[in-house]
Amino acid sequence: MSGGCSIRAIWILNSLDSVVFSRRFPVVEKRWQAACKSENENASEESFSYAVYSLLPADSELASAFVERKQREGSARGFGIRVSQSSKGSDSWVDDPITRHIVGLYINKGEEGENNLLWPLILHIKGNYFVIVLPLVEPRYLKAYTRLCKRSDCGNAIGADDSLSSLLLDLPSITGAFMVAHAIGDIISADVTEPEVVVSASPSVGGLLDSLTGSIGISGISSRAKPVAAPVASSVPSNTAVAGAVAADAPKIGSRPLDKDALRTFISSSMPFGTPLDLSYSNIFTIKVNGFSSSDLPPPDLKQPAWKPYLYKGKQRMLFTVHETIHAAMYDRDEIPDNISVSGQINCRAELEGLPDVSFPLTGLNTAHVEGLSFHPCAQVPEHHADKQAVMFSPPLGNFVLMRYQATCSLGPPIKGFYQLSMVSEDKGAFLFKLHLMEGYKAPLTMEFCTVSMPFPRRRVVSFDGTPSIGTVSTTEHSVEWKIVTSGRGLSGRSIEATFPGTVTFAPWQTQRLSSSRSGFGIIADEDSDVETQNSNNVVNIEDFLMDKMSNDLPPADLEEPFCWQAYEYAKVSFKIVGASLSGMSIDPKAVSIYPAVKAPVDFSTQVTSGDYILWNTLGKCPSAAAEKA
Repeated sequence: MSGGCSIRAIWILNSLDSVVFSRRFPVVEKRWQAACKSENENASEESFSYAVYSLLPADSELASAFVERKQREGSARGFGIRVSQSSKGSDSWVDDPITRHIVGLYINKGEEGENNLLWPLILHIKGNYFVIVLPLVEPRYLKAYTRLCKRSDCGNAIGADDSLSSLLLDLPSITGAFMVAHAIGDIISADVTEPEVVVSASPSVGGLLDSLTGSIGISGISSRAKPVAAPVASSVPSNTAVAGAVAADAPKIGSRPLDKDALRTFISSSMPFGTPLDLSYSNIFTIKVNGFSSSDLPPPDLKQPAWKPYLYKGKQRMLFTVHETIHAAMYDRDEIPDNISVSGQINCRAELEGLPDVSFPLTGLNTAHVEGLSFHPCAQVPEHHADKQAVMFSPPLGNFVLMRYQATCSLGPPIKGFYQLSMVSEDKGAFLFKLHLMEGYKAPLTMEFCTVSMPFPRRRVVSFDGTPSIGTVSTTEHSVEWKIVTSGRGLSGRSIEATFPGTVTFAPWQTQRLSSSRSGFGIIADEDSDVETQNSNNVVNIEDFLMDKMSNDLPPADLEEPFCWQAYEYAKVSFKIVGASLSGMSIDPKAVSIYPAVKAPVDFSTQVTSGDYILWNTLGKCPSAAAEKA
C-alpha cells in the first residue's frame, strides 16, 4: 500500500454544502477494509481506543460532517492554527496551517463516538464548488493523526518525529490526491488551458517562419496530429498583470453548471480503478472525440507513453519558455529585512515527429540558488553536478510544464523603495511613494508595464489629490491605481526614480455601514460606527488617536484576506519583465539535442511577472516572520 497513489473516493459539494457529485472506487476500498481488519486485529489494548473507522460515508453523512466542521472550525478551511475556539480532536488543535488543505471529518459523531474520523481529505476550492479527495493511506497513519489531534502541546517542533509534517513526508499519495483535486477543479471551472509558451522576439536561426506564424495566431501550421493545437503566445507587450491572487475561503458565485458527463469520462479514463495514470484533460478529451485509427499506431519497436496518445505530424520545432513569478515583502525598516523569492517553471512545446528523446544541460543552478526542483513524469533526471543539471525527456503533445523550481533573485528587487501612509484626519490620509525601478538591470531586460495599487477594502475612496513624477493615476471605489510604466512604452537599459506624494479622502466613517463579514475567528460585524468623539483639547497625539480609533472600529478581515487584517496598510506592485530570467535560470538552444537527430529549430524565451509584491506602509503596522535566534 505504500507505493504509488490510489483514490478511495471523490466528492464535490456546492455552495449550499450539498453533494452534487461523488465517485467511489470499490477495488481500492477492498484494499482499505482488508488493511483496517488487519490493523484492528493486531492492535494492542493500549491502542484499542484508536480503532480505525473502515466504512465510507453516504453522501448525506459526508455533507453533514462537512457542515459540522465548518461550524466548529469557523470556515470551510478552518483556522489552521490553535486558537481559543479550537477543541481537542479538531484539525486546528494540531496547530499546523496545512490542516486548512488536508482536513478530517467526523462521520455521525454523535453515534459513533470518536473512532469515526475520515482522514486525510484533500480540500480544494474552485469556483462555486468544494472538491474533496480521499487517498488510500495505511491505517497506522490515521491513528497517528488521531493522536496529534489530542495531544496537549501544539505546533511542530523543528526536527521532531511526532509531527504532521514528518507524517505527510511518508505519504506520497497526498501529492497525487492534490493533483487529482486540482485537475477536477480545473474541469468543473472550465479552466483547462495549457501553460503558456512564448515565441521570443528574436527567433533562432531557422525558426523565423514559425515565430511569425505563431505570433499572428496561425495555429494550423503547427497543429497536432489529432488534438487541436494549443495556443502559442507572442511576445507582444500586454498590459494585463499576472498577479498572484489570494484564494477566497468561500466559493465564488456565478460559476458554470457542473458537467457531470465530462467528469465521469475524465475520472474513468484518467484513474481507472482509482489509480491516477494520466491527468491531462486535453489528452482524455481528444481520445474521446477522435478515438484511434491504424495510422495512429507507433512503430512496433517503440513503446508509446501514456502522456502522448497521438504522434505529431508536421513541421518540426521546439519552444522553451522560462516563466518566473516574483514574490516580495518590502518593509524599508532597519529591524525587518526585505524578503524576495522566485517561483519559476520551464514550459515546453515539442512539435517533433515520432517518439524522440530530447536532452539539454540546465545552467544557472548556482547563480539561482535553487532550493527545490520538480519535473514532469516524462523527464529523466540524474543527480546534478556543480552549476549544471542534465535533463532528458520524451515530450508529450502540446504545451506542458517540464520543470518547476524555487530560487532567489540574483539581480536584486526590480522595484524597491518605500510607501508611507499617515492619517491626518479620520477621513483623510497623506501618502508618499519613492520608488526605484530596474536599478542595476541592463538590456535585454525590459519592463513592459508597472502598476502600483493602494487598496482600501474597508473604506470608500471619495477623491485623491497629488501628481506623480511619472505615469498616470486613477481611482476605483476602494483603491488608487498608479500606472508608472504603461504598455507600449517599456523600460529597458536604464533605471528610473518615481515619486508620488498625495492625499486620499474617504467617505465619512459614521455614514458607512460595514457589510456583514464573518472573520476567521467567527466575529460578525454589521454595525454603524457611532463611537463618541473626544474633544481635540484632550488629545495629546492626534495620529495615535486616529490609528487607535480606526483599529478599534475596523472589524478583522477574513483570514482568507491576510493583507487586510485589522489596520494593516500596503501597496501592491504588478509588473512584467522580459528578456531574461531574474534567477539566472537559462537554457542554451544550441545545447539542446534530439535523438534520433532531426532538423528542428529551438526557440527560447523568458518572462517574469509579479506575484504578491507588497510594499508595507513604513509608518504603520506590518506582519513579518520572526528571525531565527542564534
